[in-house]
Amino acid sequence: MQSSILTSLVLPLSLAIIMLGMGLSLVVDDFKRVFKYPTAALIGLTNQLLLLPLIGFALALLFNLPPELAVGLMILAACPGGTTSNLITHIARGDIALSITLTAIASLITVFTIPLIVSFALVYFINDGSTVIELPILRTIIQIMGITIVPVSIGMVIRKFNTPFADRMEKPMRIASTIIFVAVVLGIIAANKDIIMGALLKLGEVTIALNVITMLLGYYSARFFKLNLKESISITIESGVQNGTLGIVIATTILQHNEMSLPSAIYGLIMFFTAGFIMWYFGRR
Repeated sequence: MQSSILTSLVLPLSLAIIMLGMGLSLVVDDFKRVFKYPTAALIGLTNQLLLLPLIGFALALLFNLPPELAVGLMILAACPGGTTSNLITHIARGDIALSITLTAIASLITVFTIPLIVSFALVYFINDGSTVIELPILRTIIQIMGITIVPVSIGMVIRKFNTPFADRMEKPMRIASTIIFVAVVLGIIAANKDIIMGALLKLGEVTIALNVITMLLGYYSARFFKLNLKESISITIESGVQNGTLGIVIATTILQHNEMSLPSAIYGLIMFFTAGFIMWYFGRR
């Protein structure tokens, strides 16, 4: 994809606004709640932080993706869920407290796991001696913290000192986060429609597979451990819905390799259909 002010400035700023909105809905107890739901939290975090990247790696090999697209798929698989997953969980009548807890904890942990997973993907798929792309791990951690953890922390501080304002802003920020995500994806598609349409043929099947397999893994792993339906819905969504905006930012802003953002952009399209089905199927129950 072409570099532009959209990917270099608007996209990181949009992600920071989305994460600020997440922070407005969080309190310290959301991080402590993992001890209230130890089984559910452990299943959700294991699916998202360990099994999802492994499934992404297996699918990249199975579908024989070109190196840049394989790395892009691994970037997507390494990302946590975002505010979108919380919104979907709410509409699907899942356990919203568990969803927020999993998103919050995963967002903290992935600041450190994303650079490791992406570095592995670069070495495995691209760095062959003639072509070398390196990911400065420390700088990447700092950059990811700057566009995720810092805005979330600011949002939490605002909530602590002005809870009524945070309560008033929580719903508008959730809606705004969804609108921003949709607008960013549509903007990228509009600016790169020819490339996106070509990539859709290459990446449609593998992104659908990643999304559906991880959702099924989330649901059946939760049911296997006898979690209730609301918890199972939350884990299903948290296991299969990734922060595609963060994936695009990492590819275009940190790695400065626009082709690697295509899996996250295509995923943004696919997610509307699978998430829509989840919201319809469980929301009507």
